[in-house]
Amino acid sequence: MNSPTKIILITGGSRGIGLAIAEFFLDQGHTVYATSRGLEDFQAVNPKIKPIASDASDYASCEETVKHIVAEEGRLDVLVNNAGITRDNLIMRMKEEDWDAVININLKSAYNLCKHAGYQMVRQKSGRIINISSIVGRMGQAGQANYAASKAGMIGLTKSLAAEFAARNVTVNAVAPGFIETKMTEVLPEDVRQKYMDSIPARRLGQPEEVASLISFLASDAAGYINGQVINVCGGLHR
Repeated sequence: MNSPTKIILITGGSRGIGLAIAEFFLDQGHTVYATSRGLEDFQAVNPKIKPIASDASDYASCEETVKHIVAEEGRLDVLVNNAGITRDNLIMRMKEEDWDAVININLKSAYNLCKHAGYQMVRQKSGRIINISSIVGRMGQAGQANYAASKAGMIGLTKSLAAEFAARNVTVNAVAPGFIETKMTEVLPEDVRQKYMDSIPARRLGQPEEVASLISFLASDAAGYINGQVINVCGGLHR
């Protein structure tokens, strides 16, 4: 990873935190690939992003994504596992398909990409993997058992792979955002939104760019001795 221009893959990079991360890296002159289930998602956001139509929860699709990037660029320097959904409900009302969908898209996708991208990074003896977890994965949240389980699973995955890959100069870290201004939080009723803000010492929601700036640092050469960590971006909500 001595090249100033890095080859970066972001899952779920067409909106919200994923798009902010992609644009942050682009502003630094890096080459950014981003996945989405529909390429049309990228047409209206940023034409500099190199889009890949891919289902991150599908093992074979992820393998093809990594092969495509390596064939074009010769390497893959940074993976950001950002793809995620919510299907909130109390456990007694949660449908099995809603549990499965969240686990597959949030957690299995991270396994898929960590395995395929990790194989390439281990071969080239350099790389950065950053998993986007959540403070909900550290604290739990009523009505989000599936989401919390998936994000807690990403933390366990992060710590295990950090130990597996470290000797090959590949670091694996996780970022745990709190309540960030995205489409997910836009749909919250105003009273619920206010309740959340009252619980945050910073008394505001975070901005996607505040998450992206941390991820950019973790992807840099300067962060080479940071490994297996989970860093909160939550305005002091979880301490």
